[in-house]
Amino acid sequence: MKKTLVLFFLISPVYLFAQQVHYLLTGTYTSGKSEGIYVYKFNSGTGDHEFVGLVKSSNPSYLAVSPNKRFVYAVNENADSSLRPPGGSVTAYAFDSITGSLTTLNTMPSGGKHPCYIDLDKSGKHIAVANYTSGSIAVFTINEDGTLEEPFQLIQQTGSSVNQSRQASPHVHYTHFSSSLRQLFATDLGTDKILLYDIDPITKKLTPGKPPSANSVPGSGPRHMDFSKGHTFAYLLEELTGTVVVYKTKNKKLKFRQRISCFPADFKGVAGSADIHLSADGKFLYCSNRGDANNISIFSVHPKTGRLSLLNNQSTLGINPRNFNFDPSGNFLLVANQNSDEIVIFKIDRQTGSLSDSGKRIRVPNPVCIKWIH
Repeated sequence: MKKTLVLFFLISPVYLFAQQVHYLLTGTYTSGKSEGIYVYKFNSGTGDHEFVGLVKSSNPSYLAVSPNKRFVYAVNENADSSLRPPGGSVTAYAFDSITGSLTTLNTMPSGGKHPCYIDLDKSGKHIAVANYTSGSIAVFTINEDGTLEEPFQLIQQTGSSVNQSRQASPHVHYTHFSSSLRQLFATDLGTDKILLYDIDPITKKLTPGKPPSANSVPGSGPRHMDFSKGHTFAYLLEELTGTVVVYKTKNKKLKFRQRISCFPADFKGVAGSADIHLSADGKFLYCSNRGDANNISIFSVHPKTGRLSLLNNQSTLGINPRNFNFDPSGNFLLVANQNSDEIVIFKIDRQTGSLSDSGKRIRVPNPVCIKWIH
């Protein structure tokens, strides 16, 4: 018994340290100094990081990690005129958990221009891609070896809305498979709609739901969403108006509950809201805002109604915050400040939801997406 205890105390510090270190993957725009996807090790105990390597890629602006952590998928947010029809692409990578390296498996056309978002279903067998400029959704099958097939379904949206500088045509910005694998949600910034699709359990093809969409306020520009555990509540971030809409989800329908601004009443600038995430415990909701704000809005979430109350707006200490993410421990929130070429690391107060500057930074050119492998 004594030998067992001694062995445990000798091993446990190393084991605990290993449990705190995770891989952090950063997608970027490569129009500046960036070369592709950057990989780091991140210590959730200290907030320290270590550069591991990068894989060269063209505008890998959004990433998705397979459920088994063996594969990574990236959109290439382009409108390549050499493709027929012209458009962007999606690239599959194998991930080595020992070295942290990414190896390219294959690349497939996305079926449209400027793919900006990608989501995997929980089975790891299908992905849905949002083609922003073309306003379309592409659905792919993933092979056992992680490679991608060509899209087996491409759904083109139609329509426009009131802001002619941003909404003259459809612009799909987000896709999300429900945890039940029965439904796909998508947002169309150009037509002010949340698109609702049923998923055929056999073919996996999408068909319009009943109803096929939920309408946002004209000119609001639906961008990203997040969902409470069990998909009881849905939270929609509207880019153009800087607002969050709360929905109750039931029977594949969205029922409106609340619309609330990300800003105090006296805010008069451009919103440019970008990303939205609930904390792991569901107590707080966070939204990133670009435009004239460059901040994170922090909301408390009512545990029964899902309604929001604005608590604070925290400066991101950088310019043009895009995607942000919580580290696996929930101790830190990392913000990708695209135009100041760094990821700012904030410490999270788990009781109040507030953020404080850890003083730590990850220097990376044009960061726009943060994902974890742990």
